Amino acid sequence: MVTRAQTKTVTIGDRKIGGGHPVLIQSMTNTRTEDVEATTEQILRLERAGCELVRCTVPNMEAAKALSRIRERIHIPLVADIHFDYRLAIAAIENGADKIRINPGNIGSDERVRAVVDAARQRNIPIRVGVNSGSLEKELLKKYGGVTAEGLVESALEKCRRIEEMGYDNLVVSIKSSDVLMCAEAYERFAGKSDYPLHVGITEAGTVYSGNIKSAIGLALILSKGIGDTIRVSLTGDPAEEIRSAKLILRTLGLRKGGIEVVSCPTCGRTQIDLISLASKVEEMVRDYPLEIKVAVMGCVVNGPGEAREADLGIAGGIGEGLLIRHGEVIRKVPEDQILATLKAELDSWQDVASHISASGQACGCTPS
Repeated sequence: MVTRAQTKTVTIGDRKIGGGHPVLIQSMTNTRTEDVEATTEQILRLERAGCELVRCTVPNMEAAKALSRIRERIHIPLVADIHFDYRLAIAAIENGADKIRINPGNIGSDERVRAVVDAARQRNIPIRVGVNSGSLEKELLKKYGGVTAEGLVESALEKCRRIEEMGYDNLVVSIKSSDVLMCAEAYERFAGKSDYPLHVGITEAGTVYSGNIKSAIGLALILSKGIGDTIRVSLTGDPAEEIRSAKLILRTLGLRKGGIEVVSCPTCGRTQIDLISLASKVEEMVRDYPLEIKVAVMGCVVNGPGEAREADLGIAGGIGEGLLIRHGEVIRKVPEDQILATLKAELDSWQDVASHISASGQACGCTPS
């Protein structure tokens, strides 16, 4: 079991991070923020996927002003991503951003940073201090001979001190690098020096395939040490994929419960059904079920029944058919073309039982008779 590091509690809209609160999942829109309809539609879709915080880029004043219209139509906290222009940060705050993300180094002078801090203080809006390996200060690059974990941490601490000296400490910190091991080391070093809550992610991780692998490794290294209060899986693709990956990473580490876990065998020459297609269809089908169970999709009758017994529900493939297994007991044989429908009917039955028990206030074992 992962023991969480104790960090300060920060409130973002109606959510809290740090202080032992659950690790929250976030993503970032890839629409033009000033396109209110497209941005709102994407955020609502991210909400349905399980997103708990969402960030929008604010590259111009039109985008900053759009935040107020977006904010009134969504149900999760809205974070404004700001670079370079301090006036956009102030406008984002004035238009309802629940948090802003800035790099004080590219905002400019103390006067400009102070103007942003003052605006945030007036509304008690948290500031995420973001440090990226690609924007490390020249003096730190020279001091450490390039981008290093030590340099990233020094940069982050200095930016926090700069804001603290302006009388504000409602801060969240992120220290990102595309180098997985450097990123993990930097977060561990920072956590040993500060109790600010941390937003964790591997920046520029890559496509859905490579980005998922890098993010899973990096986030596991960091989260398994109890470090991290909110996460993003950065992928080049549909932002909804980031949410699905983040949920699975958290569940795998025991940091999140809920949702159906699908396990399936890698297939071999004994497999007599189209297991690859079936497993993919099952994984897609179960996304909308609010059940906390394990479903196994196994390819043969040699190891399948035994392995499926470890799950709440399972299918073990035969020759053009499958065995439906519930809590280790074979219920019946099902023709291959009926496996998916049979499994769906079984899940519907479990959901009906869970809904009834939940409505009656009883403890839920979520098993139909």
